[in-house]
Amino acid sequence: METLTTPDFAKTLVPDSGQAWLRLAATMLASTVGGVGMWSVVVALPAVQTEFGVPRAEASLPFTLAMLGFALGGVVMGRLFDRAGILAPLAVGAAALSAGYLVAASAGSLSVFALAHAVIGLGTSVTFGPLMADISHWFVRRRGVAVTLCSSGNYIAGTVWPPIVQQAIALYGWRAAHAGIGLTCGAAMLLIGLVALRQKAPAALLNASAATRSAAPANLGLSPAALQTLLALASVCCCVAMSMPQVHIIAYCGDLGYGVARGADMLALMMAFGIAGRIISGFVADRIGGLLTLMLGSALQSVALLLYLLYDGLISLYVISAVFGLFQGGIVPSYAIIVREYFPAKEAGAHIGMILMASLFGMALGGWMSGYIFDLTGSYRAAFFNGLAWNAVNGSIVLWLLFRRHRSRIAYA
Repeated sequence: METLTTPDFAKTLVPDSGQAWLRLAATMLASTVGGVGMWSVVVALPAVQTEFGVPRAEASLPFTLAMLGFALGGVVMGRLFDRAGILAPLAVGAAALSAGYLVAASAGSLSVFALAHAVIGLGTSVTFGPLMADISHWFVRRRGVAVTLCSSGNYIAGTVWPPIVQQAIALYGWRAAHAGIGLTCGAAMLLIGLVALRQKAPAALLNASAATRSAAPANLGLSPAALQTLLALASVCCCVAMSMPQVHIIAYCGDLGYGVARGADMLALMMAFGIAGRIISGFVADRIGGLLTLMLGSALQSVALLLYLLYDGLISLYVISAVFGLFQGGIVPSYAIIVREYFPAKEAGAHIGMILMASLFGMALGGWMSGYIFDLTGSYRAAFFNGLAWNAVNGSIVLWLLFRRHRSRIAYA
């Protein structure tokens, strides 16, 4: 394989090199640190609700705005990454994260606190799509593993941060905890970027990475915009289905009489197995490609949703939650791998950002829709069927793309 030299480093660079793996480790660390923005608001909700004296629905507004900031920020940060490399969006994200937490810490009303979380979401967004796009430029043979490991930082953050934030709130109060998070995490993100992620992928390395593109939208008989739209629609559908257990498993356990603490344990188990699912899906994608991996994940997610319909015993729910996490873990990263297979490397950040924004919209829509169906029917059974229906649409889109790819290969054979 051709070696690649850069003026910044005397040593040679090749895809999948030791330096690439060190960069992946730094990327995962940055993702875990910055991922606090997705989880602290959930932990702080009871304390914030008590201080401002508002209903639970209003107290949930900061989470909604954080997700909105995350979704829109993914697109903005992705475009910035495509133009300037990862350090620029990482610096902007670190500044936004710090500013958001400091404003939240001094907020005199819930509305200010909620708006601050939109800024926090913007800062956190750099730790997902842009970092996945960046690390994908440094790998060829193990790109699937690298991308899914990078995406696991989000789940690792969900495992690490909640108990830390809870303990900080208990010891120092939620205002001091937010100020400490903003100063510490913002500085840590910037330091990681300056020390380990400052170098852009050299042009020769990008060219070597681009040479591995297995196809283009034209090979499917589609324009780039059409393929982007279909992938975004598929992302919405799969995440509507995915959100049913993730958002409502705690309430579901409460309704069944097992208690919300059992549901919280199941959610943690689901996230832990989600990390394993993401890593496994990376190895699978390196062998069979992103589209087939996405199809496999979609099919397995349907199986897990069906199991929720068939069994509702306590032990069964623990097992099914673990299985669901394992099966769905690799679905969202598969879209990033598909983007790298079908779109130019220089456009990866923008395309991944758009698809991830669609996936977050699907999570928000699915969480609300499942609750609405429960209010109408008095149980979650219809909501699980609703999830299966949306997941079937996702599978149909991916299956249609696979059929077009197969037909194209036969035509050019």
